[in-house]
Amino acid sequence: MARIVMKFGGTSVADLNRIHNVARHVKREVHAGHEVAVVVSAMSGKTNELVGWVENMPKVAGSNAPFYDAREYDAVVASGEQVTSGLLAIALQSMGINARSWQGWQLPVKTDNAHGAARILDIDGADIIRRMGEGQVAVVAGFQGLGPDNRVATLGRGGSDTSAVAIAAAVKADRCDIYTDVDGVYTTDPRIEPKARRLKKIAFEEMLEMASLGAKVLQVRSVELAMVHKVRTFVRSSFEDPDAPGMGDLLNPPGTLICDEDEIVEQEVVTGIAYAKDEAQISLRRLADRPGVSAAIFGPLAEAHINVDMIVQNISEDGSKTDMTFTVPSGDVNKALKVLSENKEKIGYDVAQSESGLVKVSVIGIGMRSHAGVAASAFRALAEKGINIKAITTSEIKISILIDGPYAELAVRTLHSAYGLDKS
Repeated sequence: MARIVMKFGGTSVADLNRIHNVARHVKREVHAGHEVAVVVSAMSGKTNELVGWVENMPKVAGSNAPFYDAREYDAVVASGEQVTSGLLAIALQSMGINARSWQGWQLPVKTDNAHGAARILDIDGADIIRRMGEGQVAVVAGFQGLGPDNRVATLGRGGSDTSAVAIAAAVKADRCDIYTDVDGVYTTDPRIEPKARRLKKIAFEEMLEMASLGAKVLQVRSVELAMVHKVRTFVRSSFEDPDAPGMGDLLNPPGTLICDEDEIVEQEVVTGIAYAKDEAQISLRRLADRPGVSAAIFGPLAEAHINVDMIVQNISEDGSKTDMTFTVPSGDVNKALKVLSENKEKIGYDVAQSESGLVKVSVIGIGMRSHAGVAASAFRALAEKGINIKAITTSEIKISILIDGPYAELAVRTLHSAYGLDKS
């Protein structure tokens, strides 16, 4: 017998028939004798609809400014998960399974006060553990918790993944199964490279890089939590037949296991290729090369909540001037340029230039720590395809390369092949 937390995303609970299919997955684990908690998202499209209502209400009420209180935003959008948890509990009860729905505030999942993007501070899992021990399935509304102001607080988009991993840590689950519309984590996006392979295992660090660099399988914070608390996490498909052979395998169910590096016996040099579209590059020309100039640039950008990624600095031959180049999301270019313009005198640059429509392609693998020549292989492969590199950043297990947007798919396929990821 094991203790399992199962999480189902929006496409998995998109309508009543799919919720019934989810109930069959849960029933399989219950009948195998496991203690089960389930975390659910809102039905597909429901959160977008609720957000739209919130954003349009001030306009309908005649307000010139689209202002709304973040606490009321949370009160509205958290209702989507509440509906799903109740419906799944009803489905399970109809199948003869003892189940009860829970909202985030009932556990409680305690969060900070950042409504709309709250972070989990603590979860009291005692009551759920007791109920699971009595044979009851806890169906928990994901994406939400209770803030210090005693009001519901939501965790931001993808927050149900974070809820599931946090609850798994709180109840000391043997594993956390994230059911989604894909059957695991692939070496790259199969829509771009049909030869992409599903990985049997991937280390927490690798998955964290994949998630933060463009792979949409899991939310970044959920992977961070899983790594900190060492929660063994499986990515699985909710669309496979719940009763298909192997689906009830406790140790190796179909999907991809995200686990500690020590569990991976044969470590590949490169595990996967990720990409992020809609990157933009900003270059500040002829900056004075003096202490504090970087703080003068990136301090105001951070205060404006603009996420800066790749940073490259070039120093002139005489050492008096420098160029600073960095990337931001394309949607933040105008905002970033405005902030830089407002601080131009303090920063002391000559001119600001920008370029949008770029793509960041990343090579990821824990095996890179102990292998030389990984970066050279990437540069050589891209050069042979005539792909120009605009910027490069590296870490122990990652190489990120900035290129022109039209070359994105070619670069992904080229790098995937260069590292032999298309071979079984």
